[in-house]
Amino acid sequence: MVGAASTLFSFVLKGVTSYRKANGWMFYLLPVMGLIIVFLYQKFGQEDGGTNQVLSTIRSQDDVPFRSAPLIFVSTILTHFAGGSAGREGAAIQLGGSIGNQLGSWFHLDEEDRHVMVMCGMSAAFSAVFGTPMAAAVFAMEVVSVGVMYYAALLPCVIASIIAAEFATGVGLNPETFPVARIPQLSVESGLKMAVIAAGCGLLSILFCVALKAVSGIYGKYLKNPYLRVCVAGCLVIGITMLLGTGDYMGAGNELIARAVEQGKARPLDFLWKMILTAITMRAGYRGGEIVPAFSVGATFGCVAGGLLGFSPEVAAAASMVALFCGVTNCPIASMLISFELFGFSGAAYYLIAISISYALSGYY
Repeated sequence: MVGAASTLFSFVLKGVTSYRKANGWMFYLLPVMGLIIVFLYQKFGQEDGGTNQVLSTIRSQDDVPFRSAPLIFVSTILTHFAGGSAGREGAAIQLGGSIGNQLGSWFHLDEEDRHVMVMCGMSAAFSAVFGTPMAAAVFAMEVVSVGVMYYAALLPCVIASIIAAEFATGVGLNPETFPVARIPQLSVESGLKMAVIAAGCGLLSILFCVALKAVSGIYGKYLKNPYLRVCVAGCLVIGITMLLGTGDYMGAGNELIARAVEQGKARPLDFLWKMILTAITMRAGYRGGEIVPAFSVGATFGCVAGGLLGFSPEVAAAASMVALFCGVTNCPIASMLISFELFGFSGAAYYLIAISISYALSGYY
């Protein structure tokens, strides 16, 4: 069921993104879409908690309200329709979590099993949308509580993840992979260069989390009215995008990732602008998620840093992509599995170095 919902979600997202690219004027409707999203959330009485709400409800043994599923579906589509800088996996995780909780309720499972069902829903959604079943199974168990793995949920999460991935593939939703070229032989020099880049990723992940919190604080202090906030943020995103003269920062940032990992190309400040626009968009009330934007921030930063250090920019982009994801989510095992599923095992040593150093330096931000 979650595989079907997530697959539909992905197809609709691709459709609205293609339409927006073909009709550039849609971008100017971003404030209007924001007003509609705020209205929907206020109308249906849904707390504006995002992905964190799903995680906190598992920790506190509360219910994940089922009405959050259609709300996050529609609001994420509206955000991407107008080109807001937002991801999709975060929304899919909410979608899967709420469906999993509702299924557990229908089958009258006890409290503990129902929260395992929420994790199964999260795994299935992540797997279907991103096509990484190994990482998806572990991510749901790892992200719920930092430093604690819910091993009791391993078998059901693996089953849910594999079925959802197979379902998505079966109906034509192909998993994403990014072939990495020019992988250098591991040596002391190349390992040290990777370590320096990874340290930068750890610090950048802190900066990303601080930026999200700071923007949220600014909105809370100066723009208390949610309608005014989302409207001002939409206009700000439009203004910055027009000044920069590029639409590369619209949406999740998949094009930035592909260019950095496959071609070794990124502009020097791509990572900074993507981070700023994501913080402005996501903390204003637009929906989606920060996972793929975090990937694109890491990939573009790594690509630039690799070029400066004389290290393969493609490998640096791939390693930094998962290192930054690890830093912002505190999920090293899932990050390792994502790197293997997206990039293969050829550069495994670099990915492991990057992830472990980023995890060690990012702290609990």
